[in-house]
Amino acid sequence: MRFLLYSHDGLGLGHTRRHLAVASALAHEAPDAAILLATGAEEVVRYGLPNQVEILKLPGLHKDGNQSYSSRRLRLSVGEIRDLRSALLLTAVKAFRPDVVLVDKHPFGASGEFKAGLKALKRTGGRAVLGLRDILDEPAQVLREWKPNKMLKRVAEFHDQVLIYGDRTIFDPITAYAFPPDLAERTSFCGYVFTPESAQALENFEWPFPPRARRPRPVVLATVGGGEDGFQTLTTFLQAAAKAPWQGIAVAGPMTPEREWEKLTELAAVGGVTLRQFVPHLSALFQEVDALVCMGGYNTLVEATAVGVPTVCVPRVTPRTEQLIRAEAFERLGLVQLCHPARLSPENLREQIAVALGTAPMELRARAQATLRFHGAQQAAQTLLRLASPPSSHTAPTESQPTVTV
Repeated sequence: MRFLLYSHDGLGLGHTRRHLAVASALAHEAPDAAILLATGAEEVVRYGLPNQVEILKLPGLHKDGNQSYSSRRLRLSVGEIRDLRSALLLTAVKAFRPDVVLVDKHPFGASGEFKAGLKALKRTGGRAVLGLRDILDEPAQVLREWKPNKMLKRVAEFHDQVLIYGDRTIFDPITAYAFPPDLAERTSFCGYVFTPESAQALENFEWPFPPRARRPRPVVLATVGGGEDGFQTLTTFLQAAAKAPWQGIAVAGPMTPEREWEKLTELAAVGGVTLRQFVPHLSALFQEVDALVCMGGYNTLVEATAVGVPTVCVPRVTPRTEQLIRAEAFERLGLVQLCHPARLSPENLREQIAVALGTAPMELRARAQATLRFHGAQQAAQTLLRLASPPSSHTAPTESQPTVTV
């Protein structure tokens, strides 16, 4: 069986990390499967790959705004980078001949770059699955983007299944985003995608703090995901950590702009805070620290709540409010503390960290396990395997086969 997992990766590493978790679950369930991960994020190889997973590296994109992307490194126009990535994806579908394609978030790819590839897949009998994180954005914004292009009708035409990486009791995108009945029927909720990381994943990692038994003061870790939009949060954390009664550790992220990294380095030196740019298996540290400060990205919040680390969440509110909506939902469940960016200051953050340090991790972990389901990667993998069995014949299209239009 052959699987192609595509994510556009215009901002951060969340989309690729979700797909890597699903790919790992697929590799475990079907050791003979061939799995191709199409991504624009070169950092994915630093997370480690199962033997039967290969990377198709797409030229990188940079997210300029909602539904707006430009070339990250190549000096190409918007049209040129779209055409280049589209051609690579189409060639991959034709040459690799996947039984099932899993598309993350954008049903037809960033700026529609996967349209041609999905047409080719449909002509050869392959199956397409759309994977959506629990929350995309506030409903009115999503509907404004989808309605003019009749997106939901086109999704129903091209995708055999929709997987929601979340729980309907926490947020219901079927209702919020007005899924039509035929699409709602083929939509299922997987639970949250979470892959446990043990301290063994950090075997060659230089630990910046002592073990709990020899720890003179609590350790607080701050992370902002990929690092493209977390400068203010990290700056405030570094200021709060200076002369604090706890030890501050900060990870800026591999996509942190150079000028911001230089400023963060200066601040960290002044405040005596350990600063790293990238730790591949960062979530393995969550169980080792006494509190966490993070943004409201899907992967980080899921990983934090799953292990019960006391968390202060500073969600991003632009260009989408997705992180804020998720943080508010998790706060209502008693899983995190929410610090709105408009109220972010060293003093306020220091106060909230003090509250987090007084919270019992075991209670948080028990509450999360009772409230959320964390087997999303396994559920998604099982769905993909069902769709791929029996495998498609991969027959070449004939003249009598209808042409599919988008």
